[in-house]
Amino acid sequence: MRDEPVDEFDEDYAPDDDSPPFWFNGQHLPEEARTMGLTQHVPDGALLDFAGSLDGAKPLHRLTAWVLLVVFGLPVVFALMRLWYAFV
Repeated sequence: MRDEPVDEFDEDYAPDDDSPPFWFNGQHLPEEARTMGLTQHVPDGALLDFAGSLDGAKPLHRLTAWVLLVVFGLPVVFALMRLWYAFV
């Protein structure tokens, strides 16, 4: 990778036109998810893609991440509470 700015009229400049733009769906999936066969077209892959696109520097994105944590964490807490009350 070069340190100087890219000159599009340079003879050695060869842009990578094969890769899709970063704003296309599925660009934020982890490599492990891709090797498992997840894409943005299946619900689990779409959720991973959405969560991977969140930026921690933006307050609304942080709030969204906390809401996701509560939504997916509360059923686990409730199931553990039911188990606890069943044995007590």
